Amino acid sequence: MRVRLRTAWRNQTGNQGCDPLRIHRPSSIVELGELVREAEALGVTLRAVGSRHSWSDVALTTGLLIEPRGLSRPLELERDLLRDEADPRRLARCEAGIRLRELNRHLDSEGRALLQMGGYDGQTVAGVVSTSTHGSGIGLGPMCDFVRSLDVVASGGVIHRIEPAAGPTDPDAYGVRHPDRRLVQDDRWFDAARVGMGCLGLIHSVMLEVRERYWLREVRTLRRWGELREELRSREVLNRHRHYEVYVSPYGLGDSDDCLVTTRDPTGGPSGRPHGRRRNSLPEFLAGLPTTPKVLNLVSDALPSLTPRLLGGALRAIADEEYTNLSFRVLDIGTANLLPAYSAEIGVPADERGTHLEAIERIKRLAALRRDIGAVYHTAPIALRFVRASSAFMSMMEGRDTMMIELIQMTRTEGGLELLAAYEDALYDLGGRPHWGQVNTLTGSRELVRSLYPRYDDWQAVHARLNETGVFDSPFSKRLGLSAPK
Repeated sequence: MRVRLRTAWRNQTGNQGCDPLRIHRPSSIVELGELVREAEALGVTLRAVGSRHSWSDVALTTGLLIEPRGLSRPLELERDLLRDEADPRRLARCEAGIRLRELNRHLDSEGRALLQMGGYDGQTVAGVVSTSTHGSGIGLGPMCDFVRSLDVVASGGVIHRIEPAAGPTDPDAYGVRHPDRRLVQDDRWFDAARVGMGCLGLIHSVMLEVRERYWLREVRTLRRWGELREELRSREVLNRHRHYEVYVSPYGLGDSDDCLVTTRDPTGGPSGRPHGRRRNSLPEFLAGLPTTPKVLNLVSDALPSLTPRLLGGALRAIADEEYTNLSFRVLDIGTANLLPAYSAEIGVPADERGTHLEAIERIKRLAALRRDIGAVYHTAPIALRFVRASSAFMSMMEGRDTMMIELIQMTRTEGGLELLAAYEDALYDLGGRPHWGQVNTLTGSRELVRSLYPRYDDWQAVHARLNETGVFDSPFSKRLGLSAPK
């Protein structure tokens, strides 16, 4: 196990960082248990990070930090430990530190694929599961909803396999193979542990539901906001496509203004489709150039008043007739992930009362107000994604179908963080839940977190068991009031 002393840790964007006492790179579940016991003996905290993608403080620690580079392998399914009714073809197991791109390649080599993923494949499996990261599609839940089993190292270095009551592992076979570990097949534990934000232990490995390899056809079309708004009100259009998302400009939400609708639906393979294997080539090419981030930041910094016009042009530029490819290549949005940006993301109910549409109107009014009184601009398109309700206690989608509003900003946007905080405050009374892994100002004051999550006390009951010594506490958990003095 590699160890680095007093080395600064920073996320990819550079907006979050810490100076842990030590950075460890374990390579086995046994070493994870040893690190937990060592941290408890020293009286310091312990935190695992993912791929450094998160823009929030969720990964920061003042104690020991674990990097997952040695825990990034596909794993054997251990078929002899499965119940008879479990279907091995629908299950895949991997270590928690594997990135989605490596997992996708491994599954593809077996003729299989993930059922869902977000727009970026550089995140680790533990990262996307623990923060309830999601894709788009009202018939599909967040990534944590495709988990079927978790191996977690908790307080005392005790190893737990946590599954729902009807989980895939055979208790008798597991007990014989691992007499020193604990199998917990309990719906409450499972619904708590799936979205733990690193507070419920160190995830060593995950068992996911997968399917056979499939292809998706992506179509990006410009639509008038007035027409689209009425379709979103009824929600019927959301059920028409497997994946459905919308990009808008906060300055272009008049009835006749353009917005960009992206749909992705299963299709046959490439046979008979000689075209459509690439997205719009010019925007993809420009986004991949090393000079593009500097130019975009320079323009947004020096000439912010051009922002509304540039956003409208950006939406028109990325409209594309068709793009067809393997599912994981279509779900990854490509070189756009390389652009210099950060974002907040807030989930609001997508309901028949139109709560999701009221949220968009509030964002529109706030963007105009901050522009008019302080020359503060929103500098990137806003993404609207629709996600099915989840049973995970601390998922942003817990208990309700949700519209996730991704509020993207260029990194050098003056007043950008303050604008994101204003959006967040304005959406709380609509049930807005900030994404754990993105910029947020959520605190535990006045019972705010408990008011947003109906199953919060159930999550805390499991948290108290798995983090009995407080070894997994962090600046993040203290800010939110998730951890209590020990």
